Amino acid sequence: MPKRVLRGVVTSDLNAQTVTVSVERRFKHPVMQKTIRKSKKYRAHDENNTFKVGDAVRIIECAPKSKSKRWEVLET
Repeated sequence: MPKRVLRGVVTSDLNAQTVTVSVERRFKHPVMQKTIRKSKKYRAHDENNTFKVGDAVRIIECAPKSKSKRWEVLET
């Protein structure tokens, strides 16, 4: 099964080797047909602390790195 790749924006880089990435998805409401925006935050592994707040990044699924980290940042 292929690993998922998501695109988002870094919202926090305070922790060592970790960034918080906010990923937004858009979809149409099934009844109202209005476009809805929903966002979710993912904690991703950033080995060298290279990404800062506001950077657009891609993240990929990986084996668990810690209790909350299941994603890695791809070089973009």
